Amino acid sequence: MSGDPEPRYVLRRVTASEWVINDRRYDTDDPRHVVACVYDADGGVEVVRLRDLPLETRYPNASEVLEAVVRAKDPSRATRPIVIPSHPPLFAS
Repeated sequence: MSGDPEPRYVLRRVTASEWVINDRRYDTDDPRHVVACVYDADGGVEVVRLRDLPLETRYPNASEVLEAVVRAKDPSRATRPIVIPSHPPLFAS
């Protein structure tokens, strides 16, 4: 066995102040390959989402954006709890 598989999402530096997060599931010529663009900003980084992901617009650093993408797309993550009505059922008379 070779150990852990290659990660699906990777953070790739484009310039000294810009990164992209790529989805390795898609070919490089597929528009879905780029998930988000990350730019240096004052005191952190700003994110431009190119896919429908629940990401914030600012993070402390680029690696935290990658972690957020991985968490958001993790199929094992829990879903929201089911709301249970707060009143008792009505009794038939």
